[in-house]
Amino acid sequence: MTKQDIINQVSNRADLSRSKAEEAVETVIDLIKDALGQGEAVILRRFGTFQVRSKSKRMGRNPKTGEEAEISARKVVRFKSGKHFKQAVNDEDME
Repeated sequence: MTKQDIINQVSNRADLSRSKAEEAVETVIDLIKDALGQGEAVILRRFGTFQVRSKSKRMGRNPKTGEEAEISARKVVRFKSGKHFKQAVNDEDME
């Protein structure tokens, strides 16, 4: 499913125009990005949690050449799915 598919589904299910649905989806995505950019966790009950984690610099290895290279420190986004989300996904697989 792509962002456009989500916009179409929101438009149909919420009885919104496509432009209003696109605006709503973009707003939600922007809010999540802004919160994560400020280091805040985003908790969506019954779905999951997005968190920003810091990774320290470390040494890595180029798989082609075997040469060692330093991997710089960075921030990564981690998603931990909620219990209800896991159950919904697993119930879908059972059918």
